[in-house]
Amino acid sequence: MGSKYRLAAYLATVFREIGGRTALDAFSGSGVIAYLLKSMGYQVTANDFLEFPSTIARATVANQSETLTPEEIDHICGPPADDRDFIRRTFDGLYFTAGDRAFLDSAWSHIDRMDGGKRALAISALVLAAARKQPRGVFTFTGARYDDGRRDLRLSLREHFRERAAEYNAVVFDSGRRCRSLTRDVFELAAEPYDLVYLDPPYAPPRDDNCYIKRYHFLEGLATYWRGQKIMEGTRTKKLEKRYTPFSYKGTIESALRRTFDKFRDSVIVLSYSSNAVPDAAAIEALLREVKARVEVRSLDHRYSFGTHANAARREVREYVFIAR
Repeated sequence: MGSKYRLAAYLATVFREIGGRTALDAFSGSGVIAYLLKSMGYQVTANDFLEFPSTIARATVANQSETLTPEEIDHICGPPADDRDFIRRTFDGLYFTAGDRAFLDSAWSHIDRMDGGKRALAISALVLAAARKQPRGVFTFTGARYDDGRRDLRLSLREHFRERAAEYNAVVFDSGRRCRSLTRDVFELAAEPYDLVYLDPPYAPPRDDNCYIKRYHFLEGLATYWRGQKIMEGTRTKKLEKRYTPFSYKGTIESALRRTFDKFRDSVIVLSYSSNAVPDAAAIEALLREVKARVEVRSLDHRYSFGTHANAARREVREYVFIAR
């Protein structure tokens, strides 16, 4: 939800114009822009307040050299190392087959014995496998009523994991500059003198909501094996408790943006924002001008896709790119 994959090429031209050596992606999400910055030679800090995006960035941005060997992948896909069954029991009848849930427990029995980049890669592959296997890619419903027969739904999670692990292995490279991944609220980040700060915060929509936990709670739990996470047992989908962020609400988003812009006033700020969100472009430009002398607003057509199925709803919007120097 909200991934900037389709905007990466355009943002690359913006980043080249700005130049610099150090960059922060403060709301890294899918990790695609943090990875882009790394590929352009920046020393990147990727941050997100959720665990599974931070783990993905740890595997693909902070990790410079470690990959999963064929033997390690076979080991994770082999017999379990212990008798844990938390996922199999907790999500019985909700998500995936009994065999697929057993595989997730078994995979974690091996991942718990790993560390560093290899652990991050294995968790990332497991998370992506679960996202691909779940109809529409979100966990707001249970059952298979959206099963459209596509290949991702026919593969077992074990088969998915093997493919996803190979894909993650393929993107690991050494940029020659130390990169890192953090899991923090944006306001808890140290105000380091980054040359470039890229901001893609959650948007406050006029209607509906932007709750990532509601849509991806299973992935967030899977990234930690639900350690430190509280399941709302009374909910049909076994949601996690929602984490408050002022970026989610029309009444608090402007003050949250003002605080963020002020925090990074000593860096060049590049902000992505959608035309179907609150506040509007004029209000954001005014907020940026409180801390920056030069603010340029560019816009381009963009389509947001929700879900992984062929007929995923696509929302036509204007995407604004604010460049504040």
